[in-house]
Amino acid sequence: MDDIQQSEYKKACANCGAELKFKPGSHQLICEYCGYEEFIEQSKTSFEELELEHYLKIVGENAYTETIELLHCKNCGANQHVEENYKSLNCVYCSEPLIREDIEKEGWILPGALVPFQLDARKAQAIFKNWVDKIWFAPDNLKKAALDPEGLHGLYLPYWTFDANLFASYQGQRGDYYYENQTYNSNKGKRTRQVRKTRWTYASGKVEGFVDDILISASEKKRKEIPSKVTFWNLKDLVVFNSKYLSGFVTEKYTVSLKEGHHKSFQEAKNIAYNWIRRDIGGDTQRIANADIKLSNEKFKHILLPIYLSSYRYDGKEFNFYINGQTGVLSGNRPYSFWKIFFLVIFILVIIAIIAIFAK
Repeated sequence: MDDIQQSEYKKACANCGAELKFKPGSHQLICEYCGYEEFIEQSKTSFEELELEHYLKIVGENAYTETIELLHCKNCGANQHVEENYKSLNCVYCSEPLIREDIEKEGWILPGALVPFQLDARKAQAIFKNWVDKIWFAPDNLKKAALDPEGLHGLYLPYWTFDANLFASYQGQRGDYYYENQTYNSNKGKRTRQVRKTRWTYASGKVEGFVDDILISASEKKRKEIPSKVTFWNLKDLVVFNSKYLSGFVTEKYTVSLKEGHHKSFQEAKNIAYNWIRRDIGGDTQRIANADIKLSNEKFKHILLPIYLSSYRYDGKEFNFYINGQTGVLSGNRPYSFWKIFFLVIFILVIIAIIAIFAK
């Protein structure tokens, strides 16, 4: 636990000594003071997928391979690692102050890969501002927040991915639709209509295949879940983990253990198996009486995925906004200005009154 992983060390500019930060959309570090750029050397080997069964058995669900410095938010529970030597820092989720003196060293399973940020903070800010400008009845303070570059944070989210060979044997029924004419009485006399019915036949069989990259969020806190709209990343852009990609961003440590993540992944694998079984049964509809699902050669990765987020308080409530750091997709819940709506209603009523007066 005494060894600190490489990402804890400051990356200094070889030209002026200032801190280097990752340049989104590239594989380079850049100095914001003198413009010096440093290339991030790419690993010649692909990222490693670890044998799950062996890893859980030998190392355990709370295992770690490295240590990391973390600031723990007492309000929402997020565990955050920051590369820069900030004098002061607020939680990226709830904006509560984080005290530098409270920093703790914890073990973690070192990420095997990550998707680097493709959008820099300026581009993300422009996306956020453009969205705010288009929404109606937004408080003026929200528009000011959209202009504040300090309010938007780049964050690497932790995820588990699981791969496995899936085999399932099943028993069930295949349903095929057919139609019968049915006579019924109406106000206009007897009528005939077609009624759909289902012919069921017994079905059984086996399905098998490879399940690739079941993605499980490794973050579980008291805060609201990140909208699914922004949680789609192209995992083909994964690169071998290098701590230099973290420079300039906050990194969240997983709070869902490997064992718990594996349990959740089996539920996803079960859904996949049931879809395969339904397709194998065929027909118009299917019933699955039982399915014996087995996974083999299971492997996993701990990966980091990029997102920008901003928190905003209005009228005692918290509003959150999220931008996918790879695709630029935005999602958020927005506040409404009571007074803007109130004065609009008054204006409409005045117009209606004026029209009514002239109509007389």
